[in-house]
Amino acid sequence: MRIIYGAEEARRTVLRRRPMGETELPPAVRERIREIFGAELSAREVVERIVAAVRAEGDAAVRRYSRAFDGVEYASLEVPRAEVEAAYRQVDPPLVEALRFAADRIRAFHEAQRRRGPADFFEDGLGMQVRPLERVGVYVPGTVAVYPSSVLMTVIPARVAGVDQVYMASPASADGQVSPLKLVAAGIARVDRVFRASGAQAIAAFAYGTETVPRVDKVCGPGNIFVTLAKRLVYGDVGIDSLYGPTETVVVADEAADPAACAADLLAQAEHDELATPLLLTPSEALARAVAGEVERQLEGLERADIARSALEARGGIVVTANLEEALALANEFGPEHLCLLVQDAASWAPRVRHAGGLFLGETSPEAVGDYTAGPSHVMPAGGSARFSSPLSVFDFLKFTSVVDIDAAILGRLGPPAAAIARAEGLTAHARAIERRLERD
Repeated sequence: MRIIYGAEEARRTVLRRRPMGETELPPAVRERIREIFGAELSAREVVERIVAAVRAEGDAAVRRYSRAFDGVEYASLEVPRAEVEAAYRQVDPPLVEALRFAADRIRAFHEAQRRRGPADFFEDGLGMQVRPLERVGVYVPGTVAVYPSSVLMTVIPARVAGVDQVYMASPASADGQVSPLKLVAAGIARVDRVFRASGAQAIAAFAYGTETVPRVDKVCGPGNIFVTLAKRLVYGDVGIDSLYGPTETVVVADEAADPAACAADLLAQAEHDELATPLLLTPSEALARAVAGEVERQLEGLERADIARSALEARGGIVVTANLEEALALANEFGPEHLCLLVQDAASWAPRVRHAGGLFLGETSPEAVGDYTAGPSHVMPAGGSARFSSPLSVFDFLKFTSVVDIDAAILGRLGPPAAAIARAEGLTAHARAIERRLERD
């Protein structure tokens, strides 16, 4: 891993944010785009074409682009219930039990969140109703790397919130089958219907509906740059949870940190995606060099070593800072999806963290456990959005309705100043709507 010295050089290089639509696509992806569209297109232009086609053509466009991008001809977009049930017989029983264990942990965390969160209230004629959404579409990426955990982490908070209908879309493998692991996770999480669709076309299908795929109220879940841009494009016609982007982890470590643990945490994120961002910030040059060596050693034997190495070379790095305070300041500026504090007395440093999707304190709280069985959703803000948004939670699936039910006495107090403001704004009909009520008394 490259080692960078000083905050300014880090800001100029590895900590520099790139606008989402300007993400540099890998050469293989650019070549695939040329083959499919016959032109050099940006990720944003690809997504715009796909969304427009799905909106106009429905199922036909979803099938066409799934065939073009995934090389799969779907017999049907919807996965029948019998196929979901059969998936349990295709997955090793211990793994099914591991998914059930993870689901129980995730459900318990979000049920606690629901109990302590916003609720109906009403006092002095004013209040709020809290209601779950009716329909949610969840996108779960991956065919080579399969993510049953993302099914649990996205669907269970929706179910705990009380969403009526939860649908899932997933790309299928070359044989046209959605991974049995995903289908088992969908069964455990209680997904209502599963559809075979990938990328931007899946997002567009949920946003606008097709002959097969129902239109939803909100689209949720992580994905690649094309999924993220599609969510941005359809927002307003449908709700979205957030714009996630490629995964990123910042490890802040002091001289006492274990180099092997630091390297393992960086590689755990680097193996996700060639566009992943694994960064180490430390005031210790000795640790920086030790971690760089550990990364090279641990890369050997990883199943996704090529992907991890690409991510490390493209976006990874180690920054040697003046002190631990500067390391934390840089982490807050960057606002990472995951922030791991591998420092002595990590809990005492936690209050200084302002911007992170998830905060993992100490070497016994690895981010990888957060991906599976800790309980909070691993669907977290990336791309700098942790500076203004939060991890997926029960609250993403609830909406609030303000309630006004005031009596004549309260209207007598609130009405005159409201009418005065309305007249000052030139909205005399507003004022008269209030004054007519006041005149009755």
